[in-house]
Amino acid sequence: MNQPGHLPSADRLSVITAILFLVYALASLVNLPIQEINIQAFGSVYPLQLNLASIVAFMVAILAGLGADWLLRGHPGLKKQSTTQYLLIPAMTAWVLGVTLNTLRLSPQWWLIFALGMLLQVVVYTAEYIIVDLSDIRHIPAVMVLIAVSFALFLILATTVDASNARLYVLFPAVVTAMFLVSLRTLYLRLDGRWCFAWSFAAALIVGQIALGLHYLPIGSLTFGLILAGSGYALTSLAAGIESQNKGIQLWLEPGVMFTLIAVLALVLL
Repeated sequence: MNQPGHLPSADRLSVITAILFLVYALASLVNLPIQEINIQAFGSVYPLQLNLASIVAFMVAILAGLGADWLLRGHPGLKKQSTTQYLLIPAMTAWVLGVTLNTLRLSPQWWLIFALGMLLQVVVYTAEYIIVDLSDIRHIPAVMVLIAVSFALFLILATTVDASNARLYVLFPAVVTAMFLVSLRTLYLRLDGRWCFAWSFAAALIVGQIALGLHYLPIGSLTFGLILAGSGYALTSLAAGIESQNKGIQLWLEPGVMFTLIAVLALVLL
C-alpha cells in the first residue's frame, strides 16, 4: 500500500516565500515614473509602457522558478532528474500575482490579494514537491491541484489583462504565452511525462484567436476570461484524449461537458 511521502523543507520554503514577500512588498512602496518604449514593426509604432511593477513581476517569476529548483533539490527521490517541468507553474503563479497586483492601488484589497497569492504559491510549491514521488499516495490529488491552479491562474490573468484595457498587441502575447505554458504542463501531467509542444502551441494559438475576436465585443472581463479558460481547458483535454487514443464519447465527454458548463456560466455573467 502506498504511504505518504516527503514534504518540502520548511526552512527552504520559508526562505523562498520570505524573499518573494520582500520583493513584492518593497516594490509596492516605490513609485517610479512610467517609461514608454516605442516599438516599430510592420510600418507602425506600438507604444509599450513599462513600470517598476511590470519589471518586478517578471523578476519575481524568475526568482520563483529558481526557488522551486532549490526546493526540489532537497527531495530524496529527485536524484539527477531535471527540474524544468516543476518550475513552470510556480513561475507562472508569481507572474500572475505580479500582473494582478500591478492593476491595484496599495490598499487593504491589495494586501488581501497579496496574502492569498503567497498562500497559493506555497500550495503550488508543496504540490510540485509531492508529485516528484510517483508512489506517494497524494500524487494524484497533487496533480489535480496543479491542473486546477494552472487554469485558475490563466483565468485570473486573462480577466486582469482585459480589465486593465491593455492594447491588443499586449493582450494577445500574454494570453498565448500563458495558455501555452498551462497546456504544456497539463498535458505533461496527464500523459505521464510526455511533452506535447505541438498540441500546446495549437491550443494557445486557437485561444489567442478567440481572444482577438472577443476583444472588441461589449462583454465583461470575467466573461472574457471564462470563455478563454473554458476553450483552453477543452482543447487541452481533447489533446490529452487523442494522445491517450480515446475514441467516441470517451474522447469528447470531458472537453464537451467542461466547455458547456463554463460557457453557460460566462453567458450568465454577461
